[in-house]
Amino acid sequence: MVNKWINTAQSLLYPSTCILCGAPGSNDLDICSPCRQELPVNTNCCRLCAAPITAIADCNKICGKCMVSPPVFDQCIAPFLYLEPVDQLISGFKFRQKLGSGKLLSLLLLDFLRRIQGDKPDVIMPVPLHRKRLTERGYNQAVELARPIGKHFKLPLDLSSCVRRHLTLPQMSLKKQSRLRNIKGAFEIRKEIRFRHLVLIDDVVTTGATVSELAALLKKCGAARVDVWALARTP
Repeated sequence: MVNKWINTAQSLLYPSTCILCGAPGSNDLDICSPCRQELPVNTNCCRLCAAPITAIADCNKICGKCMVSPPVFDQCIAPFLYLEPVDQLISGFKFRQKLGSGKLLSLLLLDFLRRIQGDKPDVIMPVPLHRKRLTERGYNQAVELARPIGKHFKLPLDLSSCVRRHLTLPQMSLKKQSRLRNIKGAFEIRKEIRFRHLVLIDDVVTTGATVSELAALLKKCGAARVDVWALARTP
């Protein structure tokens, strides 16, 4: 009851405003209904890797790549495509200290996750940043995305079991094979993995090289299932 009154007071004192166009926000989010309807939703996608697929290529909602070589992780959920304006919101959040965009993106991902059915994981593990990158940026965008989600689902965040031991180049700037070489051996498990079902949270999945590398390492250390929750998937 107290929280309800607090939320009502905050809404009155600080009404939501659309980050994209400046109009009043909808449902206490900093995005209006028309702008939200224009977001590039990842509607028809592979149920394993979340890559967009055409209706013609649809075979039980699994893309051709996954049918030939299933991913190391068990499932990827990515509600949006990495297209305008989602790409600009993510870029501003990651590289220009636009934490308001990060909050909105996290709540949009949470809203999507609330509406799907699935097994509840044991723990959330945000994809770790290298300490140099963390110092430069001031925060790990994956951690900030994960906080509201963990709070809502009452799931712990594991921020210490895994570290990124190599300072890798930004994956978005590399081609597929270079991404695989770039991320190889980048992570290290520092603590015993006691959880059976883990979820990795990241902002964007492109080829899946980063989350695949981390998922393989976690399964090698005892995890039975590793899912991926991301904001967006590159078309």
